[in-house]
Amino acid sequence: MASGKKFKVVPWLLVILPAWLIVSACFALVKYFENEKKTEAEAEKRFSQSVSIPLIADDLRKIIEVIGERNSARPGQLQSAAAMIQGLLGPSNTGYEVKSIDGPAGFPILQATIPGADEKAAAVWLVTSYDSPVGSRGAEKNATGLAATLATAQALANSSPLHSIHFLFLPHANETDSPIIETALATVNLIKAAPNPKAILCIEAMGEAETLILSSRDTEALPTTEFEGLGQVLGAEVVCLGDDFDLASKLFEMGLPALRVATRPMLLPDEKDDNLPFAPTVASSTGRLIELVERLSR
Repeated sequence: MASGKKFKVVPWLLVILPAWLIVSACFALVKYFENEKKTEAEAEKRFSQSVSIPLIADDLRKIIEVIGERNSARPGQLQSAAAMIQGLLGPSNTGYEVKSIDGPAGFPILQATIPGADEKAAAVWLVTSYDSPVGSRGAEKNATGLAATLATAQALANSSPLHSIHFLFLPHANETDSPIIETALATVNLIKAAPNPKAILCIEAMGEAETLILSSRDTEALPTTEFEGLGQVLGAEVVCLGDDFDLASKLFEMGLPALRVATRPMLLPDEKDDNLPFAPTVASSTGRLIELVERLSR
């Protein structure tokens, strides 16, 4: 009798066991996709932070005094600048997904994005560099531009613009013997891979004054209406002194209508650039930069 009951139970097990396995597998898949969605939602959660003089001062001190000279002659310090950007803007702080794109000479181009409500609308690009010339700690080339761009990304993190806003951080723009052209070309390719840009703002030298100087070799690219009340528009020949490199001009030569945003003309080759800038001035010029980006992305 016991043997007969055992044989009667076996068919039931053959039906129930596969059904149980299918149900548990489906349940596991549902939980998996729920967790995936939850992880994606958490990754997209960004935390805005108002422009603060103490935070600007701290960022400038870290870039200029703690990290110091940042170029291929000091590769560890150039990597430290990249790590600082990733740390400040990444998921554990501001909440951006910071993409690391292979750049020339092994140093990354970093990108953070605020998606626009209209994905097909022309985007606004903020481009800045995180290197310095050889032999210089690079206050205006380009610690102030980097600090201002970081603060802008933090302040706008929770915004809902119509036009997408992209932040690009470049490893080579100020060191004469670095692969500047290759870096500029990689930048051009990234921007051209997206919908036509509404504006390309190259941010540098933000510590001289509170008001902004906007310049471009493409006069048609100057957003004079959006720039009203934020500073002055000057010709590129006025701000590009000597034979120095100008990122906006180089991008223009490669077919992009780039704008230089700064608070002073370009530094002369023999001009000292190691002193810690006045943080309240950088905070004020950053506030105007944020206003410009908000106007362009509406």
